[in-house]
Formats: sequence, structure tokens, C-alpha cells
Amino acid sequence: MKRWLLAPLALALGACAKPEEAPTPPRPVLIQTVRLSPAAAVNAYTGDVRARHEADLGFRIGGKLIERRVDVGASVRRGQALARLDPQDAALSARAAAAQRAAAETDRTLAQAEYDRALSLKAKNFISDSVLDARRSALEAATSRLQQARAQADLAANQSGYTTLAADRDGVVTAILAEPGQVVAAGQSIARIAQPGAREVLIHAPERRIAGLRVGAAAQVRPWAAAERVYPGEVREIAPAADTATRTYAVRVAVPGADEALPLGATASVVISGAAAEVMRLPLPAVTQQDGRAVVWVVDAASGRIEPRPVEVAAWQEESALVAAGVTPGERVVVAGVHKLTPGEVVRPVDAAAPIALDIAR
Repeated sequence: MKRWLLAPLALALGACAKPEEAPTPPRPVLIQTVRLSPAAAVNAYTGDVRARHEADLGFRIGGKLIERRVDVGASVRRGQALARLDPQDAALSARAAAAQRAAAETDRTLAQAEYDRALSLKAKNFISDSVLDARRSALEAATSRLQQARAQADLAANQSGYTTLAADRDGVVTAILAEPGQVVAAGQSIARIAQPGAREVLIHAPERRIAGLRVGAAAQVRPWAAAERVYPGEVREIAPAADTATRTYAVRVAVPGADEALPLGATASVVISGAAAEVMRLPLPAVTQQDGRAVVWVVDAASGRIEPRPVEVAAWQEESALVAAGVTPGERVVVAGVHKLTPGEVVRPVDAAAPIALDIAR
């Protein structure tokens, strides 16, 4: 009787038991097989046209600037006056030095006369040798003071002439760095003079590209104002140190065939091509950042598990990243949704290049 009652109870409890869940299928992910592809190192920069030879000119003495005779863009000749300082202080110094020279000449004349008298008296034994020696020493000292005074007078005269700033070469004024009324120091730049003959383009390259540049590398220069013109050029100079503010290196590209379509101060694009090389190119979404390092997710061919792997990115481009190390050709990496992945997760790889298949049953 009891066994007959327990049988329906067991059936009821079995009907209430939770069925076992089916295993979750692996998540599908888009992958791409790593392959080597040829790529030419082509870098484009923007710079401004400069003269091959240019210099900042300044006064050799300090003073108050009272006149500027040229403006930006003016053509100047060698020896032409560019600016002038207040000459009063320099003129006073020159007159003071001239007066000191006249006084030194008078002292020397007196010392010479006294020495001549001492010689005649010594010939008659009216004075001792020590007195003659004293007159001789006084004459030599007066001669030295006269030489010093003459040198000071010449220096003061030169400084009086330094109140006028003259061009030291034929060229074009490309910059004015001081205005009348300003008190300038000795050597402070007043105007920049450029020789309009040889021209070059000044560009600035970031640190990650400077290793691929070399002096003598071929370049193409295209002025913005005449985009249909292309000038051949070559890298002439690469700065040995980066700019402290921008952390870029100044690079000068010589343009031997520059003409009026490439004027001084114009903006131009510079394209520098390097040697072609084989690189591993991956889409930008395939590369993520973890702990400050570039990482890609690699799918194990046997188990289908994914693991993050640090890589070295040689260059970033608009739609892809050029990977130098970290993965090898033939490996498969995830190229979409990498921020949702978990290390060790089993996935179902779907080749990004495969045709789309529709699930008709659903």
C-alpha cells in the first residue's frame, strides 16, 4: 500500500525538477589572417619657403631706436642703411675719447722735452744717472698712455658709426623685429635679410618619423598657390635635436629649380618617399590599448581560445596600423569588438573577407 502511494509522489517531484541547460555556443567574432603586404614609406609634410642664406641683423651697441628705413618685403643692397640709433651718447663718448687722446699727446710731448733736457744735463754731469732713468721712465709711461688713448678714441669713433645699421648683403627683408622708440641691446635682432637666390622648404618631422629620413633623400615640393606645379627637391639638413616646445625636428628640403611660383614665405607641401618594405597591416579596430601598450587579440587555431598579445606598431595610418613585431604571418587576429573580449574565451572565428551567409531558418 505504501509503495503504491510513493510512486505518484516520485513522478510529481520528477516533473518539477529543472531541466539541464544546453551549453552556450561560442561567440562568433570577425577575424583576419595576418599577411605581409608591400608598403612604401610615403610621408607628407607642410612647410614654408625659406631662403638658403638668411641672417638676423642687429646693432653692435645698445641704444634707443629712432628710425627704421625699410619694411618687410623691401629689396636692399649691400651697405644700405636699415635703421638708426640715437647718436648722442655715442657722439659724447667719441668726443671724450678724443679729448683724452689730446691730453695724452700733451703729456707725452712734455715727457719727451724733459727727457731731452735730462740728456743734455747728464752730458755735463749736472744730474745723476737715477734722475735720467726717472725721466726715461716717465717718457715711456707717457708713450704707453698715448697709445691707450689713441686706441680708446678709435674704438669710440667706431661705436659712433655703429649707430647706423647697414645691410651686409643684397637681399630681401623678410622680418622686422623692432620698432622706433624701442630700447635695444647690443646684438638684438632688428631685421632679417634673406638672399632670394637659393630656396628651400622648412618642415618639422615628429620623432617617430625622423629615423626614416636621411640627408639627400628625394622629395617632391608642391606650392599651395600653384598646386599644378611640382618641384623636385632633396633633404639638405636634419636638425640633430628636437625642438623643446613641439618635440619635432626641423628638416630643410632644398629646391634647386625654384622660381617665382615658389616665393619666399609661401606655403608648400613636401612628400618624401622611402624604400618599399613588407609590413603586417591590420585594421585600426584590431589594435587596442592595455596598460599603455598596443595589443591585439590572437585566436588559437587548435582550441579557438583568444588571448591578448602586445605588439609593436611601426606607424599609424588613417585606416590601418603597420605592425612591426608581436604577431607572425598566418596567425588570426580579431578585427571587431575587441573591447568585449575576455582572455581565454572560446570563440567561433568568422573570416572578415568571407561572403555574408543568411540564417534562413531564423
